[in-house]
Amino acid sequence: MEKQYNISGMTCGGCVSKVKKILEAIPEVKSAQVQLEAPQGILFLQKEVSMELLNGKLSSAGNYTIEEIHSTLVNETEIPQKSITTYKPLVLIVSFIAGVSFLVQYPFENFSGMLWMRYFMAGFFIVFAFFKLLNLEGFSDSYRMYDIVAKKWNLWGLIYPFVELVLGILYLINVFPFETNVATAIILGVSSIGVIQSNLNKKKIKCACLGDVFNLPMSTVTIVEDLTMVAMTLVMLYFL
Repeated sequence: MEKQYNISGMTCGGCVSKVKKILEAIPEVKSAQVQLEAPQGILFLQKEVSMELLNGKLSSAGNYTIEEIHSTLVNETEIPQKSITTYKPLVLIVSFIAGVSFLVQYPFENFSGMLWMRYFMAGFFIVFAFFKLLNLEGFSDSYRMYDIVAKKWNLWGLIYPFVELVLGILYLINVFPFETNVATAIILGVSSIGVIQSNLNKKKIKCACLGDVFNLPMSTVTIVEDLTMVAMTLVMLYFL
């Protein structure tokens, strides 16, 4: 169960850390995402928790108050509108990776589509891991909003960028190609489940594919991205 809250009284990163620690110590709270920007608090609950309990815990640690944001009051301007301009960073990054993966085979006398896909996968994972690692905690909090594994296992959001980095390196040096493709197909296949569910439920949430650096809305673009990568791994597995 996920609920959003306004939390007043926080003025700095220290307050954020303190409030997060207090909230996550409450048995009913599975995990908490806390930030200075609205919504200041997103709680992933094991079961319902009263506002009296939440306010009691926070007020005992400082001048903090918490108030639930009901769905009709959520500020939808936090997530930008879906448009070509919104996804410009993602399109540019993927285009650059695809272009470099193509040019690396110059002068193209024996151009290989399989080699292009391998280099593309390497570049994709390494570059996307880089953006996620710029703010690992921020990525983890955003990823937990929709990924079915990260919702149940908080550590997965912190591990995932390193998994991407390792996969990218394995594709680059072409070590354990079969195992690498199988792992990629499974990981991205499972990841796409949460993305598809979020789109079907029409949730206005942030896509974490580029970490916490760009404010990209979740959309069918993310589904296409994940499933295209899965399709490429299956093609490479077939021709191994």
